[in-house]
Amino acid sequence: MRIVLQRVRSGRVSIDGQMIAEIGRGLVILVGVGHDDGQEEARWLADKCSTLRVFEDQAGKTNLSIQDVEGEAIVVSQFTLYADTRKGRRPSFVRAAPPEKAEPLVRQFADHLASHGIPTKTGLFGAHMLVEIDNDGPVTILLEREPQKA
Repeated sequence: MRIVLQRVRSGRVSIDGQMIAEIGRGLVILVGVGHDDGQEEARWLADKCSTLRVFEDQAGKTNLSIQDVEGEAIVVSQFTLYADTRKGRRPSFVRAAPPEKAEPLVRQFADHLASHGIPTKTGLFGAHMLVEIDNDGPVTILLEREPQKA
């Protein structure tokens, strides 16, 4: 799984002009799922996102997590995180998991994040969304968890 995590002052997701998710201070988390990803990757990344210290404390140091600042999160499925641009000019997305595999894993990620007490909203899987991000800092971090081999 691949994640692009952005610290935000606010974030919104709308579809056809209708707002479906909105948060204040927190994280907008774009989630890409690969073919071999599973529940373990979703759980590990949700745990990591919930405790990652990307918010500033009173001294201006990034020492606080989303839990510490009582922030919110929006989780948006983003298969384009698996774009392969090594050849040609058109990205290939063959490394992204098919929707029937990706959708439940994105949901599990969001549910596990919420289980840490983080108010978590989501985009609509497979929809054409307008994602508005008021990036704070800007702070943008790429996280990846390769599937664990038995």
